[in-house]
Amino acid sequence: MSTTPDTEVNVLLQDAPIALPSHIKSFVNRRGTITQGQKSGFTKHADKWVLPYQAQTLDPALAFGRTASTILEIGFGMGETTAAIAVARPSDNFLGVEVFEAGVGSLLNRLHNQSIDNVRIIQHDAVEVLRDMIAPNSLAGVHIYFPDPWHKKRHHKRRLIQGALVSLLASRIQPEGYLHCATDWEHYAHQMLAVLSTEPSLVNTCEGFAPRPDYRPLTKFEARGLRLGHGVFDLIFKRQPEG
Repeated sequence: MSTTPDTEVNVLLQDAPIALPSHIKSFVNRRGTITQGQKSGFTKHADKWVLPYQAQTLDPALAFGRTASTILEIGFGMGETTAAIAVARPSDNFLGVEVFEAGVGSLLNRLHNQSIDNVRIIQHDAVEVLRDMIAPNSLAGVHIYFPDPWHKKRHHKRRLIQGALVSLLASRIQPEGYLHCATDWEHYAHQMLAVLSTEPSLVNTCEGFAPRPDYRPLTKFEARGLRLGHGVFDLIFKRQPEG
């Protein structure tokens, strides 16, 4: 039986939610390509910017050496966007979570070369970081940009944006804080919209998809996709105020 994208999304929403803490990982651990420069960045600069994963609540004021609004970014890739936003928003703290050493090394080089002090990195599974290290109602915002779309239908269960994860995210965002997702995969965009819309503690800031906010820069990857006619979809939800 053929299905439309909307029908497929509805089927996905009927699936059993991901159980926490035993969750399906949205990444695959495999030996990827890492350049000598990325290795060097990790070796030279990890002590300054990388925080160890620990099964205890993180104190952002201690981690960053100051008190400021904390923005969590999940899966920052090579760190181009992370560094650009951190420079544009120096009054905010940015906590980036990434599992792959190549990306961590790349971002560390950017932080060093640009003398960026308002970023910290945790190289670990984001779900476990959220569960174990992030206090409830503590984040001013969350950024999830271009997560792996796992485009084959049999792999949709590996997509990061699922109901249980969104509920966990929402519990860590402070009232009036925001969750900003972006993808260039249309089916995943509609699934994201459906999943986020079912979380009762979140409200969409737009009717459907949002325009790209000024703080999210247009990356080379995204610009190439737009030239090829690919759509890019932003979603910005806010945590409902208490009471």
